[in-house]
Amino acid sequence: MDPSRITLRPFKLSDADDMLVWAGDDRVTRSLRWKTLTSKDEALAFIEQACIPHPWRRSICIDDRSIGFVSVFPGSGDDRCRADLGYAIGVEYWGKGITTRAVKMATAQVFNDFPEIVRLQAFASVENKASQRVLERAGFVKEGLLRKYSYLKGSIQDLLVFSFLSTDHS
Repeated sequence: MDPSRITLRPFKLSDADDMLVWAGDDRVTRSLRWKTLTSKDEALAFIEQACIPHPWRRSICIDDRSIGFVSVFPGSGDDRCRADLGYAIGVEYWGKGITTRAVKMATAQVFNDFPEIVRLQAFASVENKASQRVLERAGFVKEGLLRKYSYLKGSIQDLLVFSFLSTDHS
């Protein structure tokens, strides 16, 4: 895959059909707090209500078609020095280095867009080896295991925490 074809941009309502392809797939959404989308109307509502107003959610695109997302949730108050990163991509694009490239692009943009952030952190389920590899290949450092840390889809999960510091940024 030519890396120049991969871009990050804000979501548009016209992304609804493309979003439904990947966000309508349980294999993609099983690690997300989102429910799996089931219709174009749900995709439109999600883009309008959750993606567009989000402080930093970008569509991962190939040739300007949405194939996934990367989001950053900046902290506030005493937590303004850090932000949480999340991402997902359509199944047909798994294992091709696209997510790693998108995470690297997002990391560079976030430290530029939010100069007060010095720590970007991401969580991955202990079972999600692919997500762990994405973070490691994007330069994140695995810090440790958070036992019984969070509920996801009705089950309490052990999560690994990864970080990337602004001083790691080249």
